[in-house]
Amino acid sequence: MIDALPPRRFIPMSQIATDYPVLLIDNQAPLRELHNCVAERLNAVLQYLNLMACTSLPDYAENDINTVTNISRILLQDVRDVFAVIEQRGFEAPK
Repeated sequence: MIDALPPRRFIPMSQIATDYPVLLIDNQAPLRELHNCVAERLNAVLQYLNLMACTSLPDYAENDINTVTNISRILLQDVRDVFAVIEQRGFEAPK
């Protein structure tokens, strides 16, 4: 009989720029801390996008739009990854 591997405590975050995971989520961190991490990033990206939506860029460069999009994508990817851990923890059967 083969024993199942224990669940990993540190889960790699999604990354595009690296071949090796360098950012990890502690899936045993308190839910409040995980929530605070998600809230901080989500609020930051929403405020950033709101600022950009209210800004007039008559002579914007294509690079500016790419930068805004990339910053938003990275922050939202972090939010999604941490939400996945919160959801997994939230749906676990009580011990």
